[in-house]
Amino acid sequence: MEKYNIYCDETCHLEHDKEKIMVIGGIKCPKSYRKYVISSIFQIKEEFNIPQYAEIKWNKVSNCNLDYFKKLVNLFFSLDELQFRAVIVDKTKINHDKFNQTHNEFYYKMYYYCLIGLVDTKAENYIYLDKKDTKGTYKIRQLKEIISRRNHDFGQSKIVRMQCVNSSELPILQLADLIIGAVGYHNRNIINGSSAKKELVEYIQKKSGYSLERSTYPSEQKFNLFFIDLQ
Repeated sequence: MEKYNIYCDETCHLEHDKEKIMVIGGIKCPKSYRKYVISSIFQIKEEFNIPQYAEIKWNKVSNCNLDYFKKLVNLFFSLDELQFRAVIVDKTKINHDKFNQTHNEFYYKMYYYCLIGLVDTKAENYIYLDKKDTKGTYKIRQLKEIISRRNHDFGQSKIVRMQCVNSSELPILQLADLIIGAVGYHNRNIINGSSAKKELVEYIQKKSGYSLERSTYPSEQKFNLFFIDLQ
């Protein structure tokens, strides 16, 4: 049986931050392929004289390192084994009162919509979520149970592990952060933003063959975007 690691992160998920676009996303990687991907990331870092454990982050994108980040994007799109999915939410349209929910509950609902498109129902899945806070253990246990039930996996044998981690320790999760950051940045319509970030967004659109401002086909496997309609 194949085994998959799923690395998830988010941007602008807080209820009262100034940004209106929230993105939750992840990269799915065969467990047997993990070491190869990490080794490839380290090779790119060596090529650009970047320390092996320097964190890959969207907010580090600038003109002086644009080629480095383009090379990382190339790596993702060159490997058929890697899949990306993101859920995008316009927070100005959220109505928690209408659905009798807290923002924290809504946050995990969006994680559910992200993960049901990544979890392989015929394989073992190991899910790693970037640590949001110190109180997420109970919610993650609930999330695992709900996704398992939805997939008729009542023994929860297909999601072997779901845990919070520090993204600084997982290069593939950092790669997810880079792409998530690009999706969020593009949908905030920043007028006087970074030219390097805008160029990287255009580069991702060209490599993926998709606009970053609308949902892809639900069946899209390599690069899947899902814009939640809250109306």
